[in-house]
Amino acid sequence: MSAAQLYTKYTRVWIPDPDEVWRSAEIIKDYKEGDKSLQLKLEDETLYEYPLDLPGSELPFLRNPDILVGQNDLTALSYLHEPAVLHNLKVRFLESNHIYTYCGIVLVAINPYEQLPIYEQDVIYAYSGQNMGDMDPHIFAVAEEAYKQMARDEKNQSIIVSGESGAGKTVSAKYAMRFFATVGGSASETNIEAKVLASSPIMEAIGNAKTTRNDNSSRFGKYIQIGFDKRYHIIGANMRTYLLEKSRVVFQAEDERNYHIFYQLCASSSLPEFKDLGLTCAEDFFYTSQGGDTSIDGVDDAVDFEKTRHAFTLLGVKESHQMTIFRIIAAILHLGNLKIQGERDGEVCSVSSEDEHLSNFCSLLGVEHSQMQHWLCHRKLVTTAETYVKSMSLHQVVNARNALAKHIYAQLFNWIVQHVNKALHTTVKQHSFIGVLDIYGFETFEVNSFEQFCINYANEKLQQQFNSHVFKLEQEEYMKEGIPWTLIDFYDNQPCIDLIEAKLGILDLLDEECKVPKGTDQNWAQKLYDRHAASQHFQKPRMSNTSFIVLHFADKVEYQSEGFLEKNRDTVYEEQINILKASKYQMVADLFQEDKDAVPAAAVAKRTPRINVRSAKPAFKAANKEHRKTVGHQFRNSLQLLMETLNATTPHYVRCIKPNDEKLPFKFDPKRAVQQLRACGVLETIRISAAGFPSRWSYSDFFNRYRVLMNKRDLSKNDKKQICQTLLEDLIKDPDKFQFGRTKIFFRAGQVAYLEKLRADKFRAATIMIQKTVRGWLQRARYQRLRRATLALQRYARGHLARRLFQHLRRTRAAIILQKQYRMLRMRRAFLRVRSATLTIQAFARGMFVRRIYHQMLTEHKATILQKYARGWLARARFRRAQAAAVVLQCHWRRLRARRQLQALRIEARSAQHLKKLNIGMENKVVQLQRKVDEQNKENKLLNEQLSMLTSAHSSEVEKLKKELQQYQQSQQGDGKQLLSLQEETEKLRMELERAHGEREVLEDSHGKERDLLSKRISDLEEENALLKQEKEELNNRILCQSEDEFARNTVEENMQMKKELEEERSRYQNLVKEYASLEQRYDNLRDEMTIFKQTPGHRRNPSNQSSLESDSNNPSICTSEIGDTEDVIQQVEEIGMEKAAMDMTLFLKLQKRVRELELERKKLQAQLEKKEQDSKKSQVIEIKTEVTSEHEDFAYNSLKRQELESENKKLKNELNELRKAIADHATQNNSSNDMQDGYNLLLNQLKSANEELEVRKEEVLILRSQIMKAAQQKETGKNMESISPNASWPNSDRHVDQEDAIEAYQGMCETNRLLEAQLQDQRREHEEEMEALKNQVDLMQEELEKQQQAFLQTLQLSPEVQVEFGLQQEITRLTNENLDLKELLEKSEKNEKKLKKQLKIYMKKVQDFEASQTMVPVERRPHERNMQVAVQRKEKDFQGMLEYYKEDEPLLIRNLITDLKPQAVSATVPCLPAYILYMCIRHADYINDDQKVHSLLTSTINGVKKVLKKHQDDFEMTSFWLANTCRLLHCLKQYSGEEGFMTQNTAKQNEHCLKNFDLTEYRQVLGHLSIQIYQQLINIAEGILQPMIVSAVLENESIQGLSSVKPVGYRKYASNAGDSSYSLDEMIRQLNTFHSIMCDQGLDPEIIQQVFKQLFYMINAIALNNLLLRKDVCSWSTGMQLRFNISQLEEWLRGKNLQQSGAAQTLEPLIQAAQLLQLKKKTSEDAEAICSLCTSLTTQQIVKILNLYTPVNEFEERVTVAFIRNIQKQLQERNDPPQLLLDFKHMFPVLFPFNPSAITMDSIHLPASLNLDFLNKV
Repeated sequence: MSAAQLYTKYTRVWIPDPDEVWRSAEIIKDYKEGDKSLQLKLEDETLYEYPLDLPGSELPFLRNPDILVGQNDLTALSYLHEPAVLHNLKVRFLESNHIYTYCGIVLVAINPYEQLPIYEQDVIYAYSGQNMGDMDPHIFAVAEEAYKQMARDEKNQSIIVSGESGAGKTVSAKYAMRFFATVGGSASETNIEAKVLASSPIMEAIGNAKTTRNDNSSRFGKYIQIGFDKRYHIIGANMRTYLLEKSRVVFQAEDERNYHIFYQLCASSSLPEFKDLGLTCAEDFFYTSQGGDTSIDGVDDAVDFEKTRHAFTLLGVKESHQMTIFRIIAAILHLGNLKIQGERDGEVCSVSSEDEHLSNFCSLLGVEHSQMQHWLCHRKLVTTAETYVKSMSLHQVVNARNALAKHIYAQLFNWIVQHVNKALHTTVKQHSFIGVLDIYGFETFEVNSFEQFCINYANEKLQQQFNSHVFKLEQEEYMKEGIPWTLIDFYDNQPCIDLIEAKLGILDLLDEECKVPKGTDQNWAQKLYDRHAASQHFQKPRMSNTSFIVLHFADKVEYQSEGFLEKNRDTVYEEQINILKASKYQMVADLFQEDKDAVPAAAVAKRTPRINVRSAKPAFKAANKEHRKTVGHQFRNSLQLLMETLNATTPHYVRCIKPNDEKLPFKFDPKRAVQQLRACGVLETIRISAAGFPSRWSYSDFFNRYRVLMNKRDLSKNDKKQICQTLLEDLIKDPDKFQFGRTKIFFRAGQVAYLEKLRADKFRAATIMIQKTVRGWLQRARYQRLRRATLALQRYARGHLARRLFQHLRRTRAAIILQKQYRMLRMRRAFLRVRSATLTIQAFARGMFVRRIYHQMLTEHKATILQKYARGWLARARFRRAQAAAVVLQCHWRRLRARRQLQALRIEARSAQHLKKLNIGMENKVVQLQRKVDEQNKENKLLNEQLSMLTSAHSSEVEKLKKELQQYQQSQQGDGKQLLSLQEETEKLRMELERAHGEREVLEDSHGKERDLLSKRISDLEEENALLKQEKEELNNRILCQSEDEFARNTVEENMQMKKELEEERSRYQNLVKEYASLEQRYDNLRDEMTIFKQTPGHRRNPSNQSSLESDSNNPSICTSEIGDTEDVIQQVEEIGMEKAAMDMTLFLKLQKRVRELELERKKLQAQLEKKEQDSKKSQVIEIKTEVTSEHEDFAYNSLKRQELESENKKLKNELNELRKAIADHATQNNSSNDMQDGYNLLLNQLKSANEELEVRKEEVLILRSQIMKAAQQKETGKNMESISPNASWPNSDRHVDQEDAIEAYQGMCETNRLLEAQLQDQRREHEEEMEALKNQVDLMQEELEKQQQAFLQTLQLSPEVQVEFGLQQEITRLTNENLDLKELLEKSEKNEKKLKKQLKIYMKKVQDFEASQTMVPVERRPHERNMQVAVQRKEKDFQGMLEYYKEDEPLLIRNLITDLKPQAVSATVPCLPAYILYMCIRHADYINDDQKVHSLLTSTINGVKKVLKKHQDDFEMTSFWLANTCRLLHCLKQYSGEEGFMTQNTAKQNEHCLKNFDLTEYRQVLGHLSIQIYQQLINIAEGILQPMIVSAVLENESIQGLSSVKPVGYRKYASNAGDSSYSLDEMIRQLNTFHSIMCDQGLDPEIIQQVFKQLFYMINAIALNNLLLRKDVCSWSTGMQLRFNISQLEEWLRGKNLQQSGAAQTLEPLIQAAQLLQLKKKTSEDAEAICSLCTSLTTQQIVKILNLYTPVNEFEERVTVAFIRNIQKQLQERNDPPQLLLDFKHMFPVLFPFNPSAITMDSIHLPASLNLDFLNKV
């Protein structure tokens, strides 16, 4: 095609622009050959003339059609050039917020400077297993491609992440490693993936710093190799580092910082463990304050330091080593603050010995202070004859100090990297690895030095490798498709690399100049000018003699030679290094040992290459050559090693782009972007692709897209390939513009745009034809409408004229009639007016005369009335005067009479009779007072009696003591000490008695005061109670007035909340079961692997759950009381039922509480046992001792016990008093009714009775003490008599008593005393417990009262409506608490009932065993007898629904019925037949009361089912079969358990088949857990089968024919996509039919089937929607139409299977709304409102994501504007949507197994012969 054909009118082109780099324009005049300019119109409608006659000017670049803009892959653009690439990236970044774009094999990542929700765990799972071209571009897609190629090709992979500082290299590498850690997590427990991720904080702390372009810039390069085993699980990692920027340690530019670790350590210097480091804030140190601001916005250095320390700990760095690391870093800071004093104009320098920083530096590193002070300012010169020590100048000292600081930090950096590698190292053999290279990009600054030279040198090498790899892939693609190709010319930067690294290159000349004794940077620059002046990649600046220019592949860079030699030498004086080697800290000394650097060449390839720094002159000549390696030489070697590694792997490229220098989110600077695109090789990739055939279409896609350009004759052919060839040969005349491959058509650049233009022209011509036809039809229809309208108007006009004439004639006649009538009316009205006026005049005249007469009569009448009233007033005045005089006379008379009566009354009052009358009313009060006095007297009398009893007891005791004292004096006069002790004891007892009397009086007084106070408080409480009752009635009336609708609504909401909580609890419960099953499966796998590894066939151990189950069940089913209680609590889960499943956590808490109680009880029993053992030992020791010693000890022990008891009694009294006071205070504050008063009285009575009991116990103690004293005295007397006269008789006895008998009697008395004391102690303990319980009860009542008062006060302050609501809530809370209390009481009663039942069963079993042993004779069973028993069958009517088998036949039963059973064997029988057979066997074991048999059968059944499921992990039919049988066995155990709740639907016959002896609730729970595990395995199998079908069947399947022609164009598919299988919707529906028929045929409960399909349809929705959200090619109108049709097919299938009630259709709602969103109009604000109201199941992020991904598939469609998307976001900002973008397709709904009883009776089941169960006998 010629230029004239391409550059026509309306064609859009790109022209250069100084601000935007490239600017779009439209041609307004066709271009012709020879034109000197091109007429253009810019986007702002301004005209522009583009010159073509200037030298070097060419035709502008053509712009791609809008349909190709926004492509995922830049190579899919038809016109491949710089403006097209820049525009495509800009549109994707700004309009769609897509930061990732493919460019062939390169992933271009633009830093958004904002956290995006595209890196969550669900996004990782969404990209895992997907092909690279199927999903939107993402770093996870590149990582998945590398992981997939490693597993498929078994070849090592590399991901090369490059870009300039601030472009996001480190973050991209971190996300790639997170993907590998998630997808390829370690199979062992080493958690190596966490360690790999934990290395990032450490490396960022010690290797990253703030620069002017990036706050977290990596100042070194690193290559991380992640190792994988044969199963492709992570087993270890290794890290290599390159070119650490050591100069940053001692120098930072403006607005930059040193490495983060320095600031983190300064921010944490206040911690106690860092006090010895001598650190302050970072502003105080020279090495951290040169850049100005030491902080970063939004970064907390102290928090980051804690993360760094945690990462060190996670990687196994010891705490001591961590502290040494921090000491070294602090020492570097102190080294930078040394004050160097210059002398002799700076020629001689010194450091003060008192310098604080020097002292800190030496102490922190453990080196000699004096030596370091000396060698910092001096150096040693070695000659052949002698050695000189020379002072250094100020400049030399500063350089030496900085070199030492850099060297220390570099060695520390290498040590940390080495230990990180050691932590990530593994002993397992590495099968393959994936390397992640995070390396600096091409750099150019105003001042470029040695670091930028090395960085750009590394990028030259990487670019060369990149170009060769891209070229290689292009050629492989052509060879694969069989296309003839020629060598593509691409830029080869080998000359530039030779300029740097070849012999006598820049690096060689630099090393040579470093060897010259007095070499300078200027001399080296001059050598460069002389040697490389003729090189095309080397230039000399015009204005400088110390700089040079290198023309790199990206740009030309000017380097300043100043400092090159010093940085390349990296000189460190050996004297200083030797001082550090002699450090007292071993780690510091190890950092500088030379053997660390002497690494063999073979080891270098395996270990991390490091930049090794040595002193200028080594101590040993043997290491001289190795020691003098320069930095450039070492970097070249390490770079060569890196290139060898990359060339041995399959590389994947990530190019990070920095969109702007201001770090603003989603701001795009075209200048900066183009500069980086040129530097990172993206445009080179475009150029290589454009040089060949960049556009590639499969034959089917090309046929579907461009079939409109074909004629009907070509379309009739069946060979699409031949049709495409014919079409292209007709359309494109130049055969070099396209090539036909085996599976694809290859186009040169611009050919697809030309085909799109032809297609658009064809559509435009067709549109014009359609418009012409439609417009003609519209005009004809308009003419016909006009003609019909004209005829209608004429008809109506003529009718109107006729009607108007008729109206005129009619109105004329009516006017005449109106005139006649009007004239008659006017004359009549005139007559009436004259007549009315005459009558009016007459009426007014006559009225005037009458009024005159009336006024005269009225005046006369009023004069008469005035006279009457005047005369009456005068008469009344006279009467009042007379009346007043009479009243005065009466008053005087009455006063006289009153005085006389008063005198008479006074006389009468003095008489006695009057007093009697007055005292009649006071008798009742006197009687009451007399009663009170009598009561007081009675109490006083009772107290006096008690006092007299105590006095008499005391006196009797005193008399006895006196008598005993006299006897002792007679028998032993010399024993004065004992008498003195007895007297003292007597005095003590007397004092105690007096004290007791005093306490009693105090108690009586306090009792009286309390009684008065209580009576007063009770009256107050009654008044308050009455007020509260009144208020309560008012509140109740208000509550009743409220509407019942609100209560019902609240109830419904609460029910919904409770249901939701129930679902959550059930979900958590089933997740626990799922985790348990996975752990069990994992254990079995490990056990199998160990068995295989050992290769020792034999018996295998049972699984862990089986062994635990058997160990728990070895005991009989009836356990001890403690274990029984716990089991009862466990059984409540099943007994309460699934309706109360929300109380599961309560039951678990009860179990925990019960366990704690049992543990405490065990400890108590153990303590008692130890105490008893100690007592027994003590008793043995006491028996060994002499009798005299034992008697004295007993006596002392008893006296001590008495004192303790008395003190305890006093304490109890005090506690009683305090309790009384507390109860009294509580009673005053209580505002309850008379019930509370009754409770208070009850407590007082209990306290009184306890007090009386204490008094009785005290008296018993006194009596006991007297008896003990008496016995002791008798014993002493007997001993004395024996010593005096053996034959003498015992005193106080008439008969002779043996001495041994007396001793035994005394010992018996002592034992009795001990028992009594023990009883007293037990009673005291019980009393203390009761008192404590009462106190607790009182405290609880008081707290409750305070809460009620506070609630009441708060309620009074609220509005009436809120008061009613609050009162209702309080009432509901109270009723709930009462219900819980009643429920606990009910549970306790049920527990006791079950205990009694179990005991009854035990006794019944014992009785039955005894009867059986008496009546039956054991018969030895033989094999032939067993055979005869099987052969003889009972009659069918005698079959009771039980099957009998012998114990040794149990394995055969399990094998035939479970292990070896195939579902097809019982397909023609009753569904779930194995479950019925197992239950009949269990029932027989229950019938014969054999608990061991029941336990063994159920355990074997469960283990057998688990074994079958493990064997058939991927068999849906087998899993469904055993899920149905397990559920049926569970239903049978419930239906025939004997519990009324499960027997409501049983028949009388079925009730006869219930279990009689055993409660199998625990096994029901185990079977429930097993059912959940089987259900989860069933779901996993079904999901594994359906998951590969979903995307192709739901999203890609073209169910509606004809929409395929609008498929998007230009999507490049990668080689990994070849061979992918596609599924249709019909295939997926057939698979769903298979699932449904299998589950129905095997008798699975309908409710479970509904839950299965609800889960599967949720997975279909989640996977399809997630794929839609991550794919641009399916977000179109046509896809929405196809998707809606496919969903309707699925809904129709649900209706056909009667699964509408399962909730499966509701799970598809988000996908339905997504399809509707794709079909809706997206232009106006009304459209936005419609979208917001429709898409309620989609989150805001999902809606915005779909709108951003929406792609017009035809040039007639419009894109979704940014303003429309912002409008949507604004309207949806009030939504509280979850933050995640994708749905969790692994989410599993909690499963519910509702009870489903069977109508089949056990006696009606037939055993088929195919099961081989002949050994089972019907009973």
